[in-house]
Amino acid sequence: MDPFFRRKRVGLLKPLLKPLLSLSLVFASFLMIHKLKVAEKDAVGLKPVRAETWCGSDCFSFKKPFMKPGPGSDPPPAGLDGAPRVSNGTPASWDAQVLNCSEDGSVRTKDWFRRLDPRFHQFVLHRHCRYFPMIINHPEKCADGRARLLIVVKSVIEQHDRREAVRQTWGREHTAEDGTAIRTLFLLGSPTTGKDTKNLQKLIEYEDRIYGDILQWDFMDTFFNLTLKEVNFLKWFHIYCSDVRFIFKGDDDVFVNTRNLLDLIRFKVDERQDAELFVGDTISKAIPIRNRQSKYYIPKELYDKPYPPYAGGGGFLMSSPLARRLFAVSEAVQLYPIDDVFLGMCLQKLSLSPELHPGFRTFGISRRRVSPMNHEPCFYKNLIVVHKLSAQELLHMWKVVHKQDLVCAHRTSV
Repeated sequence: MDPFFRRKRVGLLKPLLKPLLSLSLVFASFLMIHKLKVAEKDAVGLKPVRAETWCGSDCFSFKKPFMKPGPGSDPPPAGLDGAPRVSNGTPASWDAQVLNCSEDGSVRTKDWFRRLDPRFHQFVLHRHCRYFPMIINHPEKCADGRARLLIVVKSVIEQHDRREAVRQTWGREHTAEDGTAIRTLFLLGSPTTGKDTKNLQKLIEYEDRIYGDILQWDFMDTFFNLTLKEVNFLKWFHIYCSDVRFIFKGDDDVFVNTRNLLDLIRFKVDERQDAELFVGDTISKAIPIRNRQSKYYIPKELYDKPYPPYAGGGGFLMSSPLARRLFAVSEAVQLYPIDDVFLGMCLQKLSLSPELHPGFRTFGISRRRVSPMNHEPCFYKNLIVVHKLSAQELLHMWKVVHKQDLVCAHRTSV
């Protein structure tokens, strides 16, 4: 699909941006290669080879990435469609291999499509294309059966600094004091078509060789394609993570107090409120934004009724049983260009609504960016999710919040 919402560049700066980007990529490549050589002996996991076809909006032809089988392993039995299956009918491995995801030409004959804002044409013409081949896969993340909480982070290839900050803070893989094993994954699409596409892909492959925590699919990483990350991850989770009990899903620019998150999970389990758990910063009674300048603009031709309740995508927590139900029902829900709303539509199909929790602040502590509250560490210490921070702000706030000498007043209700 087309890389929607490209920013308009100032004319005088445009000649400088491409060479600066190329230089930054070269510099980043040297840093990543150096880091790779240091960590290469400790690197684990599977590294598939990237297909050489680099697809734009008119190219949906993909090659199957190479996966090296383990020593002495036999391929699982195949189903009627030739894809490997386990006994319950679930694919034993990722089986989405799109050979020709062509546009749905019948849509062009509709009157509403002729009136539709051209920015949405490619999305509508290709929204039947739901599952895509994997470029990088890590089925071993859940294979040992010890992972109980899976942290899943939406990111884009260029945001290496944000991923690095998450790995050093709330996304650090470890085993909590209560024995909860925490694993982390980053969700990526493929680079949008451009001069540095191959360099960007090489960088992400180096990064994954070091950390082994990236899931990447062969669709272009654009704003409208965020929903593809939702549905492809739900399918991936359904295949590979049978023992994981909870999923925290968030953006790469949020602060997460993992201790408070685990406290919430323990409370929900103790109260037996975890079977259909979906909790976050719930937005209710919202309607589509009609301002054509907004990032979240939706024309009436595409959707013309109020949104169902949905959780802000900056961060939310859900249980494994509900994630599997969402995967099943999502296949009957038409893809929508706003991923948060799409999950709300799936929940509505299940006659469920996300639970509102005051500890999830996906719009920040204060909507005013300059408010001093947004820099007060005691707020971060007592909340679960706060949006939005740069990589530097996240590292700083994490360090401050975890200082042993940080003393915060406790409000007592009488």
